Amino acid sequence: MGNYYQPEIETMPLDKLQALQSERLVKQVQHVYENVPFYRGKMDEMGVKPEDIKGIEDLHKLPFITKDDLRDQYPYGLVGAPLKDCVRIQSTSGTTGRRVVAFYTQEDLDVWEECCARAIMAAGGTNEDVCQVSYGYGLFTGGPGLNGGSHKVGCLTLPMSSGNTDRQLQFMTDLGATILCCTPSYAANLGESIKERGLKDQIKLKAGIFGAEPWTEEMRHDIEEALGIKAYDIYGLTEISGPGVSFECEEQAGMHIQEDHFIAEIINPDTGEVLPDGEIGELVFSCITKKAYPLLRYRTRDLCYLTREKCSCGRTHVRMHKPMGRSDDMMVIKGVNVWPSQIETVLLQQGYQANYQIIVDRIKNNDKIEVQVELTPEMAEDENLNTEVNERKLVAALRGMLGITVNVKVLAPKSIVRSEGKAVRVVDKRDLYK
Repeated sequence: MGNYYQPEIETMPLDKLQALQSERLVKQVQHVYENVPFYRGKMDEMGVKPEDIKGIEDLHKLPFITKDDLRDQYPYGLVGAPLKDCVRIQSTSGTTGRRVVAFYTQEDLDVWEECCARAIMAAGGTNEDVCQVSYGYGLFTGGPGLNGGSHKVGCLTLPMSSGNTDRQLQFMTDLGATILCCTPSYAANLGESIKERGLKDQIKLKAGIFGAEPWTEEMRHDIEEALGIKAYDIYGLTEISGPGVSFECEEQAGMHIQEDHFIAEIINPDTGEVLPDGEIGELVFSCITKKAYPLLRYRTRDLCYLTREKCSCGRTHVRMHKPMGRSDDMMVIKGVNVWPSQIETVLLQQGYQANYQIIVDRIKNNDKIEVQVELTPEMAEDENLNTEVNERKLVAALRGMLGITVNVKVLAPKSIVRSEGKAVRVVDKRDLYK
């Protein structure tokens, strides 16, 4: 078994960890200043020189970088290593604008896969496990990251990619998969299919590692019950490396950030002020070991908080709370801030599955929001079911959560297209009128 639970790193006392971070940060700032003209220009504008950064206590002196900066510098403007030393790219989907292309040296790939290996081992993975990787492969980081991590642990790796549920279930049962890696929405889809086909007794899964999209605690519990597993959260961004930047341990009480490779900050998204542990704000990351695409103080737009409270697993790396939403995903409806996760929480609390869609439109300058959700098979078979009554109950529950009235449409099972990758939860038609 690959030794990717590394107690000398993952349980390092805080003072030693911060000394390691400071050493690596100083070297990274020098590397960035010398090799990335864009960063050098931003630092010069602020009057900051590499010698001004003597440790993590000086991190706040460095400029922020945003996704718009990454798009503006596409494709090569932020590359920090000679192209002859770069061995791979990964990319975002580009659904919200110009693609972001991240570059990797072989050393960068080794670090990334090591982080994913740590995540698999934190979920109980060993070289005796069969790891079914059902994230998308190709430019998307999910498949390649967990695939490499699984190899480093020594698992028998099933590189399934996403989709083709029939084949997913065949290999899951025939080869006895014990760890499933995919998006939570696809895990829910697989759980639904397993129940419909009566396969639960043939499933040997013990753990799932799910990420790449938001999911609530209610959805976690539903997936755990459907698949008979313990469901672990994993976090990452293409811009930083991919999945494995942070992950849950068996306590499921926040995701440990791999602080020997990444420094996390929480800032006020409006002012940029650095906030103390425990306060909710925007998550910011600095990569202190990545060479090909060395982002410093990258604003993720994810909203969460950090905690250094002692974790019973023994890891001392700071934990980040599951992101509560994104500052740029928040919808403003009739002057009220609305996050999709709030709507999902209500639907699951009311007994529905995580098959829903939020439709936002603007009619005569008035915002309209409609939530479409499916009946569960059990609800659909209930002869006493009154759809209108169910819709009124959901309207009331959503009003209690959001403070505004939301139209609700309860649909028959299988009415909403299933996700085989990242689920499309929000359709905002207001963009059509801009």
